[in-house]
Amino acid sequence: MSASVRNNAALSRFELAADGGIAVANYEVRGGVITFTHTEVPLAARRAGIGSRLIREALETVRTLGLKVVPRCSFVRDYLAKHREFDDLVA
Repeated sequence: MSASVRNNAALSRFELAADGGIAVANYEVRGGVITFTHTEVPLAARRAGIGSRLIREALETVRTLGLKVVPRCSFVRDYLAKHREFDDLVA
């Protein structure tokens, strides 16, 4: 898939076009901290790594923005537990 992750700040979510729709990672930003609240991947795109790609690219964007992360979403929390290269982002 050649689409890239987009930060849709107006809707407070990262988006990635996927088979069957758009994968999203919803967030809230307050005081230099981004809290991921929910991740959703279209049923047709599950098991294709879309959710992981969405979160990886979202976290790379968060790093460039200088924010810290609170992973309230279980998918993001599990991703961070498996990808220690993002440990420095966790608030």
